[in-house]
Amino acid sequence: MISRKLERRRFPLAAAMLILPLALVPRAARAQDDAGPPPIADTTKAFKAERYANLYQGQFTPGSGFDIIRTARGTLNISFYGLFRYLNQMPAPQTFTDHLGRVRDVKTRNDLNWHRTMVWLTGWFADPKFRYNITLWSLPTTQQTLLFGNLRYLWQPAMTFGAGIGPNLTNRSMQGSWPYWAASDRQMGEEFIRGGFASSFWITGKAPEGFFYTASVNTNISQLGVTAANDTRDMAYSGSMWWQPRGEFGPRNGFGDLEHHDALATQFGISACTSREARYAPDTDPPNGTQIHLSDGLVPFETGALATGVTVEKLTYQILSGDFGAKYRGFSFQSEFSYRQLSNFLADGPVPISMIPDRMFFAEAMHMVVPKYLGIYGATSYVWDDFHRHPWELGGGADFYPYATRQWRLNLHLLHIDKSPASSNFGFYQAGQTGTIFSLGTDILF
Repeated sequence: MISRKLERRRFPLAAAMLILPLALVPRAARAQDDAGPPPIADTTKAFKAERYANLYQGQFTPGSGFDIIRTARGTLNISFYGLFRYLNQMPAPQTFTDHLGRVRDVKTRNDLNWHRTMVWLTGWFADPKFRYNITLWSLPTTQQTLLFGNLRYLWQPAMTFGAGIGPNLTNRSMQGSWPYWAASDRQMGEEFIRGGFASSFWITGKAPEGFFYTASVNTNISQLGVTAANDTRDMAYSGSMWWQPRGEFGPRNGFGDLEHHDALATQFGISACTSREARYAPDTDPPNGTQIHLSDGLVPFETGALATGVTVEKLTYQILSGDFGAKYRGFSFQSEFSYRQLSNFLADGPVPISMIPDRMFFAEAMHMVVPKYLGIYGATSYVWDDFHRHPWELGGGADFYPYATRQWRLNLHLLHIDKSPASSNFGFYQAGQTGTIFSLGTDILF
């Protein structure tokens, strides 16, 4: 009898212990909602669609990331990118002859590297339309680490204002598609001819009928390695327009049709930039302005680049590019043509030429042979240069997505290149290189 009485007492107590949490859950949920952002914040469908839009930021556009803080006064999200790869440039011993007939060495690479790390702290504060982005960028390959950011005000879809580190709008790949490319870095022709990133103010937006635009003023075409003490009073001015007849071209407007468009999606674009560039260093020192290259891979601000013993101190950089892309049922195609002109040379001695016009074309195509998992691609680029060297490349590779998403990729990249005009430890190329480039890498974006 006593045990039965105890059981009767335990039952109401157990029932109360079960019911109490259930009664508290709605209150806890309401309290959490009260501490969250107002209804117009980026929890709505419209803001989610725009939240990580990449109409202009290029390498500084974060992934979807993880929400760390969400309050009525602001939010914080953290996301990151990482790339590890093996790169081999063959054959190992190489020389090339520059446009003045001088024989130079090619410093080829054969290395394993955790090549690139990027971490983004993003969100809004005070007003959901007021966005911030703090970027940590590290390149162990060159032992460089930078911390910088930008601010945006999303006034309306037709006009967004931004300030901070941003791209010069010289080519389509500078405007948000990274890292959704065929491989982990650009093709030779575009890497040779493009501008870079620098402190800027920009306006971007969406116009009716699938048209988009961006206009930017940058401190120069590449701020990397250039301090304010060495900068000049000149600015870089660039703009871009593009048209997507369907109003979209896949995530980040990038390459590849992992998403499998059942209807043809196309993109047509045009970009232009002009800038008065300098060497950003005394004539007795190596130049800090290294973004611009001649078609033999030399930096025009190096002493002797255009004439023996002569140092170019300033020049005018101008570029006009047109691009086209298409996606349909796992097939994708991307191409671009650029015309670049270097002129108005200011030097400490006579320069035998007054203008250097170069033209570049590149194209790449991919087919998802296993939908959502495996894509095979081919790529080529060619340069019609003023020095009649005619650099070119031809190759391809494969992209494997283990989880059928773009967040994690394995990439195999194989190219034959002839007289590379591109030169950078960021990408695949060294100045003057002729031979084979092999790369095997994996990258993640969260």
